[in-house]
Amino acid sequence: MSVDQQADDVVREIAETFAKLGSELGSMGPTDTLDAVARIAVERVPGAKWASITSYVHGRFRTVAATDDVARRADAIQYAAGSGPCIDAIIDDALYRPRDLRHDGRWPEFGARVSRELGMRSMLSYRLGREVGDGIDGLNIYSDEVGGFSEQSELVGLMLATHGALAAALSAHQEQVENLQRALLSNREIGVAMGVLMTRHHVTRDQAFGLLRMASQNSNRKLHDVALEVTETGALPAITGDRPRRAPTTD
Repeated sequence: MSVDQQADDVVREIAETFAKLGSELGSMGPTDTLDAVARIAVERVPGAKWASITSYVHGRFRTVAATDDVARRADAIQYAAGSGPCIDAIIDDALYRPRDLRHDGRWPEFGARVSRELGMRSMLSYRLGREVGDGIDGLNIYSDEVGGFSEQSELVGLMLATHGALAAALSAHQEQVENLQRALLSNREIGVAMGVLMTRHHVTRDQAFGLLRMASQNSNRKLHDVALEVTETGALPAITGDRPRRAPTTD
């Protein structure tokens, strides 16, 4: 099998997994979806033990979904300290994967407390890029192991963060999101890019749109701009590994 064929197979597998997650979440009511995102993070992300979703509205952070009280307590420590991977991921529109919270100089107060009080050692934190609404949300995934998250963990987490962004918007602004989705799907450049992906990777229309959304979320670029690149180059931008970050991860 050629290198190009292997790459195409990987992209197709990502698209199929992403679509399955979307179907699972889509079968739930909007009020249940955020809890489901946190639960699925623990079930699907390798290394995950706890998960939560933080909402930032009008200058205030609060936990709107969590797998248990331990995750809520970890979030509360960040809010009290005013610093942590969750807060920075939301404010910086970045992705953070600290390997050992006990010795990470970016968040010394949070790291010392969360490791001592709750036994947490590593994290994955994503901003959920809302497409509508005033609030910003973040997905927080915790592990009790040093270096508990791999690149595969980061990718699965990104899939959930991408779906979680839409789920959060649906919860508060369902009609606006549905109108936005229709507008996006009718966009000529996005349609052409979807056709390119469908032909090259043998994925369905919905899966092609999901790949574009994931690339947009990961690269912090507008969906339209990602579609133009796909149309011009015939290739999908990297889905994981190169999202802009304020500081490098320690993994």
